[in-house]
Amino acid sequence: MSSPERTYKTRAIVLRGRNLGEADRIYTLFGERSGKFDAIAKGVRRTKSHFSGRLEFASEVALGLHRGRNLDVITSAEIFRPRWPAIVDPAVFATAHVLVELIDAFCEPELALPEVYALLRGALGALEDASDPATLVPRFQLRLLGILGFAPETAACVRCALAFAGRSGWADLEAGGIACENCRPHQADALALEPADVLNFQALGAERGGPVRPALGATPATARAVDAFVNYHLGKRPKSSKLLDDLASTGAHMRRRAPVAG
Repeated sequence: MSSPERTYKTRAIVLRGRNLGEADRIYTLFGERSGKFDAIAKGVRRTKSHFSGRLEFASEVALGLHRGRNLDVITSAEIFRPRWPAIVDPAVFATAHVLVELIDAFCEPELALPEVYALLRGALGALEDASDPATLVPRFQLRLLGILGFAPETAACVRCALAFAGRSGWADLEAGGIACENCRPHQADALALEPADVLNFQALGAERGGPVRPALGATPATARAVDAFVNYHLGKRPKSSKLLDDLASTGAHMRRRAPVAG
């Protein structure tokens, strides 16, 4: 069996970075073919580094790498799609951090997930033109859960398989889906869904071209339920979600200002 080549190229999205020593930086990246992995960029923090501006958060980059003993070394980086001009907007910045943290938290290292790469790439691109970026989060969350095999059951009651057919539902986190009135969980904090919310939940996670027409936006109740399922599977709430909460509490409602005509 032949050993892998010492140098290789890949396309990746920058998830995060951390400093190492005086001039180096270790990046956590999500590769189109390799999934999540760490690599080191040597001398990237020096003023005259040839990596300057090419490994920014959420940017999609074409990388050249050399296989190392512990970490692969980034030898070249070319920006395929920059995100920084859009991400400097607070609403986009906060939402992008939520999307990236979910990928980082859910995806195991070096597990090739091209569907996840396409999902993240598409969602980050959509943020650039979204008037209210936070509204993109619930569908992204459900699509990610679906790709990873954690999608909540919504077609019928998760416990008795009774079709909802205009009925209300309840988010049943332990059972992994939406429960009907008869099977509803009885916890004090159980989340109720009106019939319109159940329909919205079903459409929010639907694939394009399927029997259910996809929805891009979530009702407030559906958004809370989706968030609850994500937190349940992660075992915690993503830290970056607080950025969205903080911006929403300022009264800005995460809506971006329209550009002023020059």
